[in-house]
Amino acid sequence: MILIADSGATKTEWLLTGSGEAAQTIHTVGLNPYFLNTEAIAMVLRNQLLPATGGGNIQTVYYYGTGCNSPASCAIVAGAIRAVWPAVQTVEVDSDMLGAARAACGNEPGIVSILGTGSNACRYDGRQITSPSYSLGFWLGDEGSGGYLGKRLVVNFLHEKLPQELHQRFAEQYQLNRVMVLENAYQKPSPNRYFASFAPFLSENRAHPYVQDLIKQAFRTFLELYVGKFPESAVWPVHFIGSVAYYFQDLLREVATERQMTLGRMLKAPMESLARYHQENA
Repeated sequence: MILIADSGATKTEWLLTGSGEAAQTIHTVGLNPYFLNTEAIAMVLRNQLLPATGGGNIQTVYYYGTGCNSPASCAIVAGAIRAVWPAVQTVEVDSDMLGAARAACGNEPGIVSILGTGSNACRYDGRQITSPSYSLGFWLGDEGSGGYLGKRLVVNFLHEKLPQELHQRFAEQYQLNRVMVLENAYQKPSPNRYFASFAPFLSENRAHPYVQDLIKQAFRTFLELYVGKFPESAVWPVHFIGSVAYYFQDLLREVATERQMTLGRMLKAPMESLARYHQENA
């Protein structure tokens, strides 16, 4: 059996396939080695994933995840997988960026961007990423992401910078105050998930000019900082993967047109294309 994982900051999608049986999709929480150690990840796998797989004979695991951008962070995840499935033969842990590139481009070169809970972009030559990781993480970066959008929304709410009708709507829906926000931002785990949880408010109110301007400005910043640095972005299609790109693709296309960029594939999630990639490259 082959197990493929696409892990973002909020959730992880697993695909169990092989042995002539129908593929099985399983979901767990997001697993970021920046926030979770090997033991914590192994606990999640035992509690949320192992029972759903029936303890199957898993031989190969391809894991693509946020935070897996160094040998040390990849080793944290690989160690957790081997602790849960000691007999597994092959464990490959790579960044979610490589997973996005393989899903969007297959074996062709391209510029690939992630806009989900977090954000990043890369240049892909059809085999590997040929640019370093530019993400600075949630507190210092993630421009254009759900976490970034939610953070800007909450900060503007606390500073009373939202239009009155949006301020009132937000206050009634979330019942927030400064103490609650600071506690979730600085004392509780996964602040990126917390702030990303406010992104649906933007989707619900996407017709409001203030919301559209907030989103488009975030996309402009992302394209300038992450995509525009690649000269190829002027001639290659720029592919996007992630819920934020998918649900706000009309605004993203508008901003990309301003910069004379051509958008390529727009995928909400990479799993279906990743499964096809591994089948074709087995």
